[in-house]
Amino acid sequence: MGKQKTRKFAAMKRMISLKDSRIKEKDRSKAKEKKKDRTKPKEREVPKYPSCLFFQYNTQLGPPYHILIDTNFINFSIKAKLDIVQSMMDCLYAKCIPYITDCVMAEIEKLGMKYRVALRIAKDPRFERLPCTHKGTYADDCLVQRVTQHKCYILATVDRDLKRRVRKIPGVPIMYISNHRYNIERMPDDYGAPRF
Repeated sequence: MGKQKTRKFAAMKRMISLKDSRIKEKDRSKAKEKKKDRTKPKEREVPKYPSCLFFQYNTQLGPPYHILIDTNFINFSIKAKLDIVQSMMDCLYAKCIPYITDCVMAEIEKLGMKYRVALRIAKDPRFERLPCTHKGTYADDCLVQRVTQHKCYILATVDRDLKRRVRKIPGVPIMYISNHRYNIERMPDDYGAPRF
């Protein structure tokens, strides 16, 4: 009978040492440089958060509320037969100032004659207009940019993609329509927003 083979545990592969004659001078110096780099601590970029936020709690929110309105929010309000300003006040129990950006206005105008009622509502004198300085008229990007820069706004929209984008931004409440009334999510409890 032959000898049984036993497995060697923790056996390492043999490595060539840096002093070996087969390694060129250039490669030896590279190995030394790599070791030096490990001693330096890496600099990393930490995202800056605005001073108005206390964790997720936004201290800039408070009556009168400033509400940015999206195009589809106006259209769905018309379908649900809701008066925008009055329904906002019923939802938040406080004075609300609706804001419409130039991009949203341009988007409503592009929709044509079918949405002329929405255009008339958007031109209501109770609604404040916000001028846009950027190129293009894509309203979603414009609203996300505004909400990111200024944390004093509540975003009113029914668009799922826009809601998903805004949920990633801390401290911005979202107003939406459900069961023929306005609801609000991510609003601090002490501001009197109803819980459903």
